[in-house]
Amino acid sequence: MLTPILEDREMLRAKLLTTLDIVKQQAEVDATKIAAIGFCFGGLSVLNIARTGADIKGVVSIHGLLGKPGNATGAKIKSKVLVLHGWDDPLVPPDDVVAFTKEMTEAGVDWQLHAYGGTMHAFTHPEANDPNHGMAYSADADRRSWTAMANFLEEVFT
Repeated sequence: MLTPILEDREMLRAKLLTTLDIVKQQAEVDATKIAAIGFCFGGLSVLNIARTGADIKGVVSIHGLLGKPGNATGAKIKSKVLVLHGWDDPLVPPDDVVAFTKEMTEAGVDWQLHAYGGTMHAFTHPEANDPNHGMAYSADADRRSWTAMANFLEEVFT
């Protein structure tokens, strides 16, 4: 189901920015204090929001896909970036992680990456139990990632 969306990154980008605009218009939202958090495909999505240069404080990608979209605008990333990643995630092999870190460094982004050893994709999902397909829950990585995210959000909002 994700293939058509991943093949049309411009459509995804437009939908993400429209959603962000709608969120900012809500009465209960302080538009100067927004962060985006996503898991798996949502992790890819929040990184895409950051890559548009959107004016948000931070993004957190949790076992998300890291690949740079072909339609990256070259906009300056304004948000801080936190990636929480299972090192043994077959959907995001080490070469992709290194490419991502190079991209963020070259763009001058304030970024962090926490890689959890012996950890696969979907490590925060207690029902994930398919190691043959690279998905397995990890209580330790789940706990550590939530702590890292809480620390990150405290930093970006103070």
